Amino acid sequence: MKKERAFPEHLFTEHGKEVEEVFRRAVRQALWKHKQLGQSIAVWRDGKIVIVPPEEIPVEDEAKAE
Repeated sequence: MKKERAFPEHLFTEHGKEVEEVFRRAVRQALWKHKQLGQSIAVWRDGKIVIVPPEEIPVEDEAKAE
């Protein structure tokens, strides 16, 4: 049985901004990769699942994100 990794309770309160930035970078990289590979993504919009074609995937410029 695989042991589940436990995170310290204070991780997100003490390092919230850093954790959020890591998540934002990961999402930006994933969106960019899908766009570059020509793969669609699925998003939740107005209570429905919407398929976004690669040419319409919005990828924020990393310089603007900071």
